[in-house]
Order: sequence, then C-alpha cells, then structure tokens
Amino acid sequence: MSYTIEVYRGNQSAERHFGIYSLYVMFYPQLVAGPIERPQNLLYQFHRKHNFNYKMMTSGLKLMAWGLFKKVVIADRLAIVVNQVFDTPENYNSLGLIIAVIFFTFQIFCDFSGYSDMAIGAARTMGFKLMKNFDMPYHSKSIDEFWKRWHISLSTWFKDYLYIPLGGNRVKIPRWYLNLFIVFLVSGLWHGANWTFIIWGALHGFYLVFGLITKKVRNEIGKILRLNRLPFLSVISTFILVSFAWIFFRAQDLSSAWNIISRIWYGLPDLPHQILNIKNVGIELPNLLISFALIFFLEFIHELQKNYYLIRRVQSSNSFVRWSIYYVLVMTILAMGVFNHSQFIYFQF
Repeated sequence: MSYTIEVYRGNQSAERHFGIYSLYVMFYPQLVAGPIERPQNLLYQFHRKHNFNYKMMTSGLKLMAWGLFKKVVIADRLAIVVNQVFDTPENYNSLGLIIAVIFFTFQIFCDFSGYSDMAIGAARTMGFKLMKNFDMPYHSKSIDEFWKRWHISLSTWFKDYLYIPLGGNRVKIPRWYLNLFIVFLVSGLWHGANWTFIIWGALHGFYLVFGLITKKVRNEIGKILRLNRLPFLSVISTFILVSFAWIFFRAQDLSSAWNIISRIWYGLPDLPHQILNIKNVGIELPNLLISFALIFFLEFIHELQKNYYLIRRVQSSNSFVRWSIYYVLVMTILAMGVFNHSQFIYFQF
C-alpha cells in the first residue's frame, strides 16, 4: 500500500524492474511483521551492489542474538506465567493478576522488539538497512511519546496515510481530536476484528485526546506541586495506562477482560496483605523470581544504553571483553531459553 500511495502521490517513481519490485514486496526479514518500510528507504538499496562488509555482518549478528535473547529468554519465559493466569483468571487474586498484566506488558515488548531486532539484524548481514522500530517505549513520559517509541514504522505509517489525509492538526480543535481518535480506532481494527482490539485502540485514542485537553491544567498542577522534579512519576503513570490497555489486547474476549479488571479493582484494599503473603499468589516462586530478575536485567541494559552508550563501549572494548560478552549471551540463550516453538505474537496480525 505504501508503494502504491507513494507512486500515486509522485513521491516515488514506479519500479520498472519486476525482480527488484518483487524483492521489495517479499523481502523476508521484514515481510511478516515489519519494520514496515517505505519504498524511498528500501528500493534504492536493491539497485546497489553489496560487497561483503565485516562490520555490518558482525553488527547484524549481534543484533539478531540480542533479539533472540529477548524472545526466547525473556518473552517466552514471561509467557508461562501470563498464559497460566489469563487462561484461568478466576484462580488468582488481584496481586497475581497485576503481576500477569505487568509480565504481559514486557512479554509483548520483548516478543515484538525481539522480532524487529532479528529482522533488522538479518537485513544488515546482507548489507541492507531497515528503520528502527522500537526506542525504549516504556520510558515514555506521555502516551504521545509512547507512540513515537512503540512500533515506530506502523505509527508513522498511520500518521502519513491516515492522520494527515484526515486533516491532521490543520483543522479545528474538535476535528483534530476526532482525527486522533479515528487513527487509534483503526489501529485497533488493524490488529483484528475483535471488540478487545477496538477497545484497546479506543483507549489509546482517549488517553491521547484527554492528555491534550488537560495538558495546561496538569502543567499548572505540576508547577504548584513541583512534580517536574519527579519525572519518573510521568513514566510510571504512562506505564500504568499502557499496561491497563494491554489487558484488552491480551484477553480472549471482553467478558474475560472485564473479569480481570473487576477482580483487580475489588482486590486492591487487600493488596498489602497479598504482598506480604506473595507465596500464596498462585504462581510458582522460582518462575516469579526469574521473571522479575529478567525484567530488571532488561531495564538495567536499557539504562546503560541510554546513559552510557553501551553498544559503543562494548565495540571499543578489547577482544577478550567483547568475546566474553558474546559467549555469555549465547550460553544464557541456550541455558535459559524456552524452546517450545512459540510463535511471535504479531504473526497473528
């Protein structure tokens, strides 16, 4: 669709070489779930001669290994608890359900971003560059920022081919809000013709519009209470809103989603007692501890990437340090990976 639209708009000349056009449409690293590339970024690369490039080859293999780690070590291990709780939510108290929601929040990120890393890495080994698809989305301070960091290729796709044609923000304010809401509603439908996906999209549309309407008031309150000195509060509140919406995305149907939400809500007063008796939460303690440890490790790596340019530091290290890191990563995948032929979540969309 992007190719057809860009050619129609005159932003891209039609590709006359059938083989190259076919390669663009069926380029296997990003064929199933993205990153959703534009013809301007990819077609010209197929016309170039690609000689073997050691740096791109090794860089691609490292990115593929990190993506595989996120998929089989983190996402698929979290899936054990998530599937267990979401399949029988009536067997768990509010703490168990909250843990499952948090685990799914990280599961879907590691599953999808892991796939994107492997797709980008596979293309890179052959000399092709695909666009970045995730940028630590759970570090966002607002829903607007979240969608600039989550599935970037799809977000920009909807912006260019739906939001802007609807008028974008160049219309009256009520229509602008409606345009934003329509985009997220369609995003929900894109994932599947199910009420759970529609509500998921509608929730994000509501979050964004409500955030715009209340922005001035929230900024004033923030100044009075000096909340701007505590930026992590914005990150936590955004994470909670996103996690809540993921309940509808993961639930089998609406009744199951409402059941989970109601059980969490009515169990909140007893939450401190449940935390003190976490051994009775209904989730095996080893799985619980390993899962939380993996989440903390992931966030630790993200902090290093953000603050200390981790990749550059590793690349500039001596060969002993670099290869030690590579071997540890591979051995961790082999030792802790869950190899049960679990497909990527986004393969169903």
